[in-house]
Amino acid sequence: MAEANSETPEGRGALSERAAIVTGSSRGIGRAVAQALAAHGAGVVVNGREAAAVDAVVSEIADAGGRAVGVVGSTAETGVAEQLLDTALATFGSLDALINCAGTAEPPGSSILTVTDEQWHELIDAHLTGTFRTCRVVAPHFVASGGGAIVNTGSFAFLGDYGGSGYPAGKGAVNSLTMAIAAELREYGVRANVVCPGARTRLSTGADYLQHIESLHERGLLDDVTYQGSLNPAPPQYVAQFYTYLASDLSTVTGAIFAASGCFVGRFDKQSPSLLAWRDHDSAPPWTLPELAGIVEGAVSGDGSAAG
Repeated sequence: MAEANSETPEGRGALSERAAIVTGSSRGIGRAVAQALAAHGAGVVVNGREAAAVDAVVSEIADAGGRAVGVVGSTAETGVAEQLLDTALATFGSLDALINCAGTAEPPGSSILTVTDEQWHELIDAHLTGTFRTCRVVAPHFVASGGGAIVNTGSFAFLGDYGGSGYPAGKGAVNSLTMAIAAELREYGVRANVVCPGARTRLSTGADYLQHIESLHERGLLDDVTYQGSLNPAPPQYVAQFYTYLASDLSTVTGAIFAASGCFVGRFDKQSPSLLAWRDHDSAPPWTLPELAGIVEGAVSGDGSAAG
């Protein structure tokens, strides 16, 4: 197959001779990421649950002069992660980046009041278990190779603003897993980061989605700016560029949680505790309940945020 475009000021060719796995790349953001990686020279392992959709993306990349091969299956299933790595090595001779984009939507109207055990496990498996399995399989290869890039997909939903339970819990856990991976593998030259994307996909369009966003805004969960942005997200090609940057040698950052969309790039500050009070337990008794109320209520507002 023809090699990807040569080096240009736009960064074309930045991933020449490299190979990447993109889970959940048969549609949506993952598809756009796979296409962007291929356009910048990478060989791409395309992955999804439906064979026809995977084959279509592989053909699109090949028709554009790129290199791609498909692996069908959910990364939450045993053996699929190993198959992804084996396919990358057999087809391209190396693996340099793992990008996890696989996921599924929370059922419409779902909340802690209505979610079932089955729905919970499906959501946790789709987001957390699948991400864990691919990272666990690929990490030893990256360590042995002297480096690599892991880019996992989070969501603004981990803040709780978009409702639901299994989806935000899974995404929040992906953040923590990625931070742990980044800390553990930094000394081996392996980078790991999270992207919380905003993009127009099948999960962020349609009557059910619009009704959900309207309801969240009316209930006060979404502020006006987030509400307007949620109604008109950018096409996935915009955020795909950020994933591609993090997978390339142009990036040196690790252990970060980013927000990216068509109109902005941001970073979530690392969580750290704020001191509300202190006393020496060797010389003072435990705080009384009224004392704790005075400490906490004076520092935290009714919605749980820091008081102004």
